[in-house]
Amino acid sequence: MNEYDGKQFVGIDLHRQRSVIVRQSESGEQLCAVRTVNDPVALGLQLEDAGADPEVVLEATYGWYWAVDVLHAHGARVHLAHPLGVKGFRYRRVKNDVRDAGDLADLLRMGRLPEAWIAPPATRELRELVRYRAKLVAIRSGLKAQVHAVLAKAGVLIAVSEVFGAGGRQRLATVPLAGAYAERVRSLLDLIDVLDGHGARFSGLIAERLDADRGYQAIQQVPGIGPVLAAVLVAEIGDVHRFTGPAQLCSWAGLTPGHRESDTVVHRGHITNQGSKLVRWAAIEAVQRHQSTAKIAADKDRIEARRGKNIAKVRRGPQTAHAGLLRAARRTHPRARPRQGGVSIPDATRARSFLCLTPHRRGRPPD
Repeated sequence: MNEYDGKQFVGIDLHRQRSVIVRQSESGEQLCAVRTVNDPVALGLQLEDAGADPEVVLEATYGWYWAVDVLHAHGARVHLAHPLGVKGFRYRRVKNDVRDAGDLADLLRMGRLPEAWIAPPATRELRELVRYRAKLVAIRSGLKAQVHAVLAKAGVLIAVSEVFGAGGRQRLATVPLAGAYAERVRSLLDLIDVLDGHGARFSGLIAERLDADRGYQAIQQVPGIGPVLAAVLVAEIGDVHRFTGPAQLCSWAGLTPGHRESDTVVHRGHITNQGSKLVRWAAIEAVQRHQSTAKIAADKDRIEARRGKNIAKVRRGPQTAHAGLLRAARRTHPRARPRQGGVSIPDATRARSFLCLTPHRRGRPPD
C-alpha cells in the first residue's frame, strides 16, 4: 500500500502490446514505474493505486481509444498529449519508456502539456465510418486509374465523359483486348462494383447517423458543400465550440500559412498541412464546386497571378462562407450562453463556426 495519499499524476507510455505507467506526487517525486500488458483489466488494476481522481496523460498514439475509455470508466481525469508537442523527447541522449512516461507526467503536473482534444465515443464512431468510406473511394479511384492505364497500353480511347457510367461500361465491354489485358480489366471492374456496394452501404450508415444533426443540415447551405463534404466536416471537426473563433479552426485544419520568425528575419511559407487531411480536402473541393462571389474571384485572380493556380485554390478553400449564410445558420442552430443580468444571450452556433472558415490575413498566423 502506497504511503503517499495526495493527488497523483500518472504518465502512460502506450504501446501496442505493453505499456509503461509512471506515477508521481504533486512535488514530482516518482512513486512507482511499472510495465503492464495492454489489457483493460490490468490497466484498471494499476490505476487503483493512483488514488481518487488521478490526473492521467497518454500520447495520442496508435490505438489510444480503448485506453482512454478504460481510464474514464475508472474515474480518471484523462489528458491526451499532442504528438507534435512532445516530439522533442526523441532527441534526448537517454530515451526509454520510463523516461517518456515520466516526462509526460511532468508536463501535466507543471501545466505545460500540449493537449489534443479527446473526441467522445459517438464522434469517434462517426469518424470511423467517414474515414473508411473515404478509404473505399480512394481504393476505387486507384482501380479506375488501372483500367485507364490498360486501355492506354492497348491504344484504346473511349469517347465518353464517364467510362464507368452506364454508357461507358457498355462501350468498354465491346473493346477488343488481348487475353491478359481483358482479364485484368474484367477483374478491375468486378472489384469496382464490389467497392461501389460497400461505399453505398457506408454512405447509408453515415446518413442515418447524421439525419437529425442540425449542424450537418446547416452546413449544406454553403454553396459547394453537399452531404459527403458536410459529413466529413461534422465528423472531423466534432464539437466546434472547442475553438474560440474561425481563425483557430483554420489553424487546426492546417489551412493557415507557416510562420518562422527570429529577430528581424520572418518567413511565411505554405499552409502548415497539420490537422485533418480530410478537412483540407473538403474545403478545397467545396470551393472548386462553389459559384465564386466577387471577393473570392478577386482574391483568386490576385493570388493566382502571384503564386500560381494551385495555391490560389488552397487560399480560397476557407472562403466558402459569407455573411448571409452565417445569419441563416444562426437561425437554424441556436445555442444560448448562461444568462447575464436575466437576459439569455445567443452564442455562436456549431454551424456558424463551420461557415466562418475565414482565413487569417497576411501577417502573423494564429497560434
